Amino acid sequence: MAWADVSVLRLAVAAALVVVCALLVHRAGRALLIRVTRGMPVAATVVRFVRSPTRWLLPLVGLQLVWQSAPDATPWIAGLRHVNGLLLLAALTATGLRAVAGVAQGVIDQHPLTAADNLNARRIHTQARVLSRTVMFIVGLAGLALMLMTFPGARQFGASLLASAGVVGLVAGIAAKPVFGNLIAGLQIALAQPIRIDDVLIVQGEWGRVEEITGTYVVLAIWDQRRLVIPLQWFIENPFQNWTRKNAELIGTVFLWVDYRLPLEPLRAEARRLCEACPEWDGRLCKLQVVEAGERGMQLRLLATAADSGKAWDLRCFLREGLIAFIAREYPKCLPVTRAELRGPHAEAGAAAHS
Repeated sequence: MAWADVSVLRLAVAAALVVVCALLVHRAGRALLIRVTRGMPVAATVVRFVRSPTRWLLPLVGLQLVWQSAPDATPWIAGLRHVNGLLLLAALTATGLRAVAGVAQGVIDQHPLTAADNLNARRIHTQARVLSRTVMFIVGLAGLALMLMTFPGARQFGASLLASAGVVGLVAGIAAKPVFGNLIAGLQIALAQPIRIDDVLIVQGEWGRVEEITGTYVVLAIWDQRRLVIPLQWFIENPFQNWTRKNAELIGTVFLWVDYRLPLEPLRAEARRLCEACPEWDGRLCKLQVVEAGERGMQLRLLATAADSGKAWDLRCFLREGLIAFIAREYPKCLPVTRAELRGPHAEAGAAAHS
């Protein structure tokens, strides 16, 4: 057997032993970390998330040490070193991405949205998701740049791509302005929090809840099960309504046109009775007022409060139906009517017939 064949055989045996040892170390280390992080939810989630990429990472680290220690005259050693280096960078990037995702998921799991007062939970969900996606974008960009820099012909391009991961590069990237603009908008939303997960928004006349916030857009779940997809930058540049910015409580309004002859006190008593009979009313406000006096009748406005927008909508519908039924039953002649004055011979004949 030639010396080169013996050297290659020894190298292969060493590589196999290193891979086996690395897998054993990974298994033992994973069991140890699971035991150590049992009382630390965020750390335990990170350990669970990085399990798959680290299974590849440790053997690749060991193999890279084996290839680097081999003589340069070994056949195919340069190619093995390059390929192993690329795989190692890919595994490192995947581990970093999964670690960031694990931290975000661990924080989110600590603050469920099922609580009655979930304002703080929604704030943390929004920050964790937007910031984690931003960090993952930067980690992925850096990993891709480092992999490109291993190729001599693409080293300059890789260095430029890596430099673009900085804030100055992000802002100055004219070709990728929409992407980077949404990235900066995502950071602003995560820090300033004009919107959060599960917030109720009115956007371009549409009512919906924030279902998802990604690194580039927001998904608004419309009440009729449609989905409105809006770029992140739109929320920085345009006004919109947030009905749950501080809390979810709302004042609902019910408008009615009635005749001037309708007595208001019985209607106020009926409005109070309807509010007390409706489970959606939170007991804070129930007030009936005349807000408009027109040529054909007067407009009434009933204000009633509810704990959130969904209950406020149901409360308004319930009160509107109840008041209309009350007027039609007790004061049917006080519903809106159109009055007209007739002139001429036909009007005089009609008046004489009625007298």
